Amino acid sequence: MIYAISAATGHFGQAAVNYLRQIVDAKDIVIIARNEAKAQKLFPDLTVRVGSYDDAASMKSALAGVDRLLFISSQPGGEVARDQQHRNVVEAIKASKVSFVAYTSFPDAQNSVSDLAVDHALTERLLQTSGVKHAFLRNNWYLENEISFVTASGDVPAIYWASGKAGWALEREYAEAAVKVLTGNYDQEVFEFAGVSRSYAELGDALVAVDATAKVKKLSHDDYVKALENSGLDHNLATLYASFQLPIDNGSLEEDSIDLPRVLGHELTPLGDAIREIRVNSQK
Repeated sequence: MIYAISAATGHFGQAAVNYLRQIVDAKDIVIIARNEAKAQKLFPDLTVRVGSYDDAASMKSALAGVDRLLFISSQPGGEVARDQQHRNVVEAIKASKVSFVAYTSFPDAQNSVSDLAVDHALTERLLQTSGVKHAFLRNNWYLENEISFVTASGDVPAIYWASGKAGWALEREYAEAAVKVLTGNYDQEVFEFAGVSRSYAELGDALVAVDATAKVKKLSHDDYVKALENSGLDHNLATLYASFQLPIDNGSLEEDSIDLPRVLGHELTPLGDAIREIRVNSQK
């Protein structure tokens, strides 16, 4: 059985590779990445193949002989639109006769009001009509997305503007669950992976419990943008960063699911410990 992970040089991909190598032999792992040199440096003992989501032919070549694929979704904003990138990958999956695909998607992708869900919903539909056995790993928010918030200390406050909730969990926990689905035999198409649904106020309480000097402050959206500008960001970038909280504010990330701890086979890292882990890693 040959297992492949695409977009493997990103943070999620690296974590997934590390979990996969604990389960299967190194000779059965294929790394697919655009940057061959970077991939070979990160994974010198594994088979590396060049594959770009921009190019269906390169992905078809990279997937030759692969049985099971962890298809990590791309980031939007590239030279080739993400919907086209994902079409390219699905076409390559079909042409290469991959037997199973686990795809990292967005919470409740088919019904979500979030603009971030659109490409994921399309990719899910493409996989459903592909004839390839698949699973959708609908990942909620990585706690690492809040690094500036959870590392705030002293006179620099942890700020936010969104009023909703998110199912924060560590990125490595989502990656471990993805590998368990990739290598397992689950009779389930959709996995709504999420931590306990919490507000920023609750996240702030956990931060203060870790660091008593931390201060947490809720701002209006406009004041949040101004605060980011005062920290050195230009207006466009500050507005972009502020938009990252929109899926939380509009309820897109508020879930009640136990899929993540169930697949992991253990409880998630307690929130305080997860915050400590990120703070330590941010110092490395």
